[in-house]
Amino acid sequence: MATTLFDDFSPISSKQWKQKIQFELDGADYNKNVIWNSPEDIQVKPFYHYEEDFKTASVKTQASNFKICQNIFVYDIEKSIQRALNTLERGAESLRFTIQNETIDVQELLENLPLENRIVYFNLNFISIDFVKKLDTISIQKKAIFYCNFDPIGHLAREGNWFVTSDKNNFETLENISKATTNLSLLSVDLGLYQNAGANITQQIAYSLAHANEYLNRFPNTTKPIVFHISTGTNYFFEIAKLRALKMLFNLIAAEYNPDLECHLLVTPTKRNKTIYDYNVNMLRTTTECMSAILGGADAVANLPYDSLYHKDNEFGDRLARNQLLILKHESYFDKVDNPADGSYYIESLTIQLAEKSLALFKDIEANGGFLKLLNDGTIKKKIQESANKEQELFDAQKEVLLGTNKYPNPEDKMKHDLELFPFVKIKPRKTLITPIIEKRLAEKLEQERLELEKD
Repeated sequence: MATTLFDDFSPISSKQWKQKIQFELDGADYNKNVIWNSPEDIQVKPFYHYEEDFKTASVKTQASNFKICQNIFVYDIEKSIQRALNTLERGAESLRFTIQNETIDVQELLENLPLENRIVYFNLNFISIDFVKKLDTISIQKKAIFYCNFDPIGHLAREGNWFVTSDKNNFETLENISKATTNLSLLSVDLGLYQNAGANITQQIAYSLAHANEYLNRFPNTTKPIVFHISTGTNYFFEIAKLRALKMLFNLIAAEYNPDLECHLLVTPTKRNKTIYDYNVNMLRTTTECMSAILGGADAVANLPYDSLYHKDNEFGDRLARNQLLILKHESYFDKVDNPADGSYYIESLTIQLAEKSLALFKDIEANGGFLKLLNDGTIKKKIQESANKEQELFDAQKEVLLGTNKYPNPEDKMKHDLELFPFVKIKPRKTLITPIIEKRLAEKLEQERLELEKD
C-alpha cells in the first residue's frame, strides 16, 4: 500500500498550536502580543490552520497570461515611436500611451508599430469622438486590442471637474462614442487614485466597485471589459488578496447586468511609499509590489521606475523597471502557474474578509445614493483623508517604516541638485465643481525638511 510523507506525522490540531505558542510566550497575552489589527480592521493571526481557515474564495486568476506593459508619455511623436519599438524589442509585451491633447497624429504614432494581437492602452486627458473613431479604425486595420480607458468620474475625482467643464457630465459624449465605435473597450476605473491618496484596502475595493457601478447603471449593455487601473502597496499578502477580492466582487456585481462582462486589471506599484532619499530602495518596494500584482491576478503590470519621482523619463530607469518584470517572468517563473494563491489558508482568509467588508461598504454607498453623489458631497474625500491621516501618524511615529527615510536615513545623502521633477503635491488654484482627491506620498513633509537643511 502506497504511503505519503504525511503518514509519518500525527496531525496537530489548532488548539495544540495555540497551546504551544502560549507556552513560548511565557505568560504574555496571546491576543495582545501575536495578533495584530490591520487598517482594514482585520485581525491577523500568527498561524492559519485547516480546522479554522479552510475556506476557498470563488475567484480564478491566470498568472500565465500577465503582460509586461510599458508606459509612454506622448509628446514628440518620433521619439515615442522609437521608444515603443525599442521597448517591444527588449521585452515589453503591451504599451500604455498617455496623450494630453487631440492634436497628436495618432495614425502616424501607430502605423509602423507591430500591433497585431497586441494590447495597447490609451490614457487620454480629453474626450473626443473623432479621435476615438480614428483609434477604432486603426485597431481593426491592425488587428490590435485597444483599451481607451475613459474614466470621467475618475477625472472629476482627481481634477475636480469633468473633461468638458461646460457639460453637466460626460456620459452623453461617452454614449455617442460607444455608438460610433465597434472594436474598442472604452470604460475604466482609476482605483490607483484612491490608493495613492491614502485609502485603506477595503475603501479601495468598495469605492472602485461603486465607481464602476455608476458606469454599469448608465451603460448596462456594455460587453467590452472594464479596465481597473490599480496601484499595489507594500503589504504583500494583503495586496494579493485585494486583487482577488476585487475580481470576485466585480463578477458578483456585473452578473446583475451581463454575466459575461469581465474586468481587466492593469496594475502599477504605488507612489505613496516611494522616496527621493535612498531611492534605490524603491526597486525593492516595486519588486514585491509587482509580485503581489502577478499573484493576485493582474492582466498587465506596468512597473514604476525607481527614479520616477524626481527624474524625467529616461532609458536607464525604464530598462531597470522592465528588467524587474522580465526577471519575475522568465527567471523566477511567476507565469508558470495559474491561480497560484489558491489553497493558501492565509491569503484565502484575507480575500474572503476583504470581500465581505468591501461588499458591506459598497452596499452602504449604494443605500446612500451611490458613488457619484457621495463624491460630489465630499464624503468620499473625507473618508479617504481620515484613513490617510491615520497612516501618516503611524509613519511620523516610525510605526510604519520606510527604510532610509524615517528609519536609518543616510545623512550624507543629498538630493537638492538631482531634482528634475517636483516630487511633492502641486497646488493648482482653479475653479472646480468639487474638491479634488489629492495623491500624497508619506515621506513628503520629511523630505521637504531635509531638502531645506541641505547646503549648496
